[in-house]
Amino acid sequence: MPEHDPLTDERPSRSGADDRREAWRMGLSVSIATALYGISFGALSVAAGFTTAQSLVMSLLLFTGGSQYAIVGVVATGGFSPASAVSAVASSSLLAMRHSLYGLQLAPILDLPGLRRLVAAQFTIDETAAVALAQPTRAAKRLGFWVTAVGVYLGWAAMTLVGALIGEQIPDPRVWGLDAAAAAAFLGLLWPRLRGREPIAIAIAAAVVALALTPTTPAGIPVLVAAAVGLAIASFGEARRGNPRRRPRDRHADRGMTR
Repeated sequence: MPEHDPLTDERPSRSGADDRREAWRMGLSVSIATALYGISFGALSVAAGFTTAQSLVMSLLLFTGGSQYAIVGVVATGGFSPASAVSAVASSSLLAMRHSLYGLQLAPILDLPGLRRLVAAQFTIDETAAVALAQPTRAAKRLGFWVTAVGVYLGWAAMTLVGALIGEQIPDPRVWGLDAAAAAAFLGLLWPRLRGREPIAIAIAAAVVALALTPTTPAGIPVLVAAAVGLAIASFGEARRGNPRRRPRDRHADRGMTR
């Protein structure tokens, strides 16, 4: 049996046909699940003051759910003002920064030239990265990426439109629980990553900071501060790993030399 190649990150595969079927299955299931909570974005966007057309354009051009919810949340809290605009852009940009990390992982796998690289960059999101990187071979990774990309893009836009049209008819989307759909989706993405003490510590610290600041600071600020706290904890942990403590026997040796 062939062994796992760490350079290509390809694992032993049953067959090319099986890999393709699995890539299609995973990509389509993720696309459907992601598209469904686009309904909540459309409804909440209209409730925040955006038009149906503006909500749809945001989904087509921005196409990153977390950033879109951040913009809508800031505007819903602070209204359309220069301060809320700056906070909305800052919050959405910060949330979208993670996509650059996905790009670093996916670029050598997709290996696309020119304009096709730009198209792939538009489709590099949580879902496409997760499906692509979960596949066992490079060909399956590529297929998983594009199946998920097209499925999520079309489904997200369609459900945004549906949600916006529904939102026009509902005075308060919270009555139907649509405001909780985004939070539930984020928790679903976050939960598998909470493995180990450091990720859990970062999540708890960021949540505590955000909850403490929400009642007293302008919209969007809690997200930025919580993210800064998370980055600080991660940086501290990385520094500790890069400079491990000396082993106890070394400290005892030092004491013996200085006595």
